[in-house]
Amino acid sequence: GDTIVEPPFPVAAAVAALRAQGADEVVVRRTVDARYVGTDATLSVPWSDGWRADFDARHEAQFGFAWRERPVEVVAARAEALSPEPPPDEAPEDAPPHAAEPDDAADGRLPVYVRERLRPGAAFDGPALVVEDCATTVVEAGWRARVDGHRQLVLEDRDPGTTITGPGASDDTSDPVTLEVMSNRFMAIAAQMGEHLRRVAHSTNIKERLDFSCALFDAGGHLVANAPHIPVHLGAIGETVRGLLARCDMRPGDAWLSNDPYSGGSHLPDLTVVSPVFRDGRLAFLVANRGHHADVGGLRAGSMPPDSTSIEDEGALFRDVLLLRDGRLREDGVLATLRAAGARGLDERLGDLRAQVACNVAGARLLHELCDQEGTETVQRWMAAVEENAAAVMADVVAGLRGGVFEDGLDDGSRIRVSVTVEDGRAVVDFAGTSPQQPGNRNAPRAVTRAAVLYVFRTLARRAVPLNEGCFRPLDIRIPPGSLLDPAPPAAVVGGNVETSQRVVDVLYAALGVMAACQGTMNNLTLGDETFGYYETICGGAGAGDGFDGESAVHTHMTNTRITDPEVLEARYPVVVERFAIRRGSGGAGRWRGGDGVERELSFLRPLEVSLLAERRRTRPFGLRGGEPGAAGEDELRADGVVVRTPGGGGFGPLAAR
Repeated sequence: GDTIVEPPFPVAAAVAALRAQGADEVVVRRTVDARYVGTDATLSVPWSDGWRADFDARHEAQFGFAWRERPVEVVAARAEALSPEPPPDEAPEDAPPHAAEPDDAADGRLPVYVRERLRPGAAFDGPALVVEDCATTVVEAGWRARVDGHRQLVLEDRDPGTTITGPGASDDTSDPVTLEVMSNRFMAIAAQMGEHLRRVAHSTNIKERLDFSCALFDAGGHLVANAPHIPVHLGAIGETVRGLLARCDMRPGDAWLSNDPYSGGSHLPDLTVVSPVFRDGRLAFLVANRGHHADVGGLRAGSMPPDSTSIEDEGALFRDVLLLRDGRLREDGVLATLRAAGARGLDERLGDLRAQVACNVAGARLLHELCDQEGTETVQRWMAAVEENAAAVMADVVAGLRGGVFEDGLDDGSRIRVSVTVEDGRAVVDFAGTSPQQPGNRNAPRAVTRAAVLYVFRTLARRAVPLNEGCFRPLDIRIPPGSLLDPAPPAAVVGGNVETSQRVVDVLYAALGVMAACQGTMNNLTLGDETFGYYETICGGAGAGDGFDGESAVHTHMTNTRITDPEVLEARYPVVVERFAIRRGSGGAGRWRGGDGVERELSFLRPLEVSLLAERRRTRPFGLRGGEPGAAGEDELRADGVVVRTPGGGGFGPLAAR
C-alpha cells in the first residue's frame, strides 16, 4: 500500500546474544528479502527509507528490468548483529627458501606444480601452472611464485616495467596456455548463464529437467561458446542469432524473442531469447539462451502433438519479437500471441521468459567484467583464436575418417540417406536421396539437421574442444531444400526436432562405422488439461560400438535432459509414478550388446489429455556389423494412466564373437 511500516526486526535479541558472549562492539544490519507481487525471485536489500527504490534498481541490474508500478511484498525481515573481531594471529611456519619440484606426470610443454605438495619456502619462475582441486593458477613469464609461512601462494612481478595484456597474461593468440584459459573463461560464462536460468526459472521443464542451452556469440553472430546442455540446440542457435541480427534494430539493453523453425529455430516450444552486448557504443557480442517451454498452445496440451500437419497446429509462432527495451518488459504482445494459440499455464510461461531475460543479463554482465579486466579488443581476438583452434581440432577428426553411406527409415516410411566423403581435408556430408518433406510433423528444420551433424563430429574429437563456429569450417553439409531435413513453411516440425534428429545421428554413426542405432526416439510424453501442460522425455537404450556395450536407461544423443524426479512430478501434478524400471532384454544382442530401454508407468488422479510423440514403434533400432536390432517400443493406454516401454539400442558385431 501507500504506507510502509518497518518490519519487526529482532534487534534486541541479537544484540543481547552477542553481549552475553563478551562482545564489546556490536554493529546491527537490517535487510529485507522482497519480490514483486506474483513473482518467485526474491532480492535482499538494506532496510532504509528508500529501500523500495533500492529494490527496483537492484532488480533491474540483476534481471534486466524493473516494474516500478507493481506492488512489492516483503518475504523476510532480517537483523544481523555483528561483533567485529580481528583474525587470530597465527605464527608463520618456517619457510626456508628452496626450489619447488614440478609434477613428473606433466607432458613437458610447461612445468606443472601441485599446490598441496608445495611446502613453505618453495619458489619457482614462470611460465608455469599451479593446479589444485578447485583452481588452476597461471604463472606467466617474468613472474615468480613462492609459498610463504602461512602457505599462501605469493606472485611477484620480476619485471615491473613490462605491461601485461590479455587474460592476465599473454596477448599472443598462439600461446596455448592463454588459449586454454580464455576458452574455459568463455565456456564458464555460458555455464554460469545456465545456472542462473535454472535458479530463477519457474517450470519443471527448465528447473528440473534442465531443457535449455546458453551461448555466447561475436558481433557477427558467430558462435563462440555453447555450454554442453542440449545437443539438439548446439550449433542451431547461431542461425537464429544471425537472422535477428540482420532483421532487427538492436540497441543496448534489448532482448529479442524468436522460435521460428524456418530461421534457426528447432520447434515452437523452444523459445530463444537473444540480447546484444555493446561496448563503447558499438555492438561487441551477443548472448542467447534457448529454453523448452512446457506449453505454447496448439492442438494438444504440452505442445507436442503427434497429429500436427502444419506449423499452426503446434502453437504460438514468434518472429523477431522485441521482449525488453529500456528496462521495460513488453509482455502484452507475447501474452496475446500465447492466448490466441491456446497456451496453458500463462503465468509459468511468462515466468520462464523473465528468467531467460535475466539469464542474458547475467551473461552480458560477465562479459563486461571480462572486457573491463582484459580489454574489449583483446577478448575479441581470443574469441577468434578459440574458433581457429576448434577448426584445427575438427580438421584432425576429418583427416582420420574413411567415410561411408547409410540409409534408414522412420516409422512413417520416409527415409534418411547420408554419404560421407573426405575431400582435401574437408568432410562432405551429403543427404541427397533423403525423402521430401512429409505431410506429418517429422520434418526437421535445417538448423536441427546441422546441429545433429555437428554433434556427431564433435564426439569423434580425440580431445575436448569448445563448441563454436570453428567446428563447422571443415564440414561441407549438403541438405536438399524441400526435403525432410530442410522443409519449407508451413510444414509441421515438432517431431523433426526430437525424433528425426535422432535418426540423423544414427545414420551418420553407421555410415562412419562407429556404432549401432540408439533407441532413436525421445519418447515425448505430454499431458495436461485446460489449466496446465506437462512434458517429459523418457530414456532408453544406447547403441553398442566396437569395444563397448550400449548403456541402459539413458537419454541418448540429441536429448540431454533429466527426467523429472517422482517426488517433484507427484507434488506438482495429478500424477503418480507407479513403476520406473529397466526393460531387461530389450537391447540388441551382439559381440557388444545394445543398452536396454525402460518401462515407465504413470497413473492419473483426474481426467487428463495424454499424447505420445515417439518413433521406433514400427521399426527397430538397427544393429551394425552383424549385431542384432534392439526391441521396438511399446505403449499401453489404461483407464487411469499410461505405460511406456522404450526401445533398446542395437548390438555391434556377431553374437558368436562375444
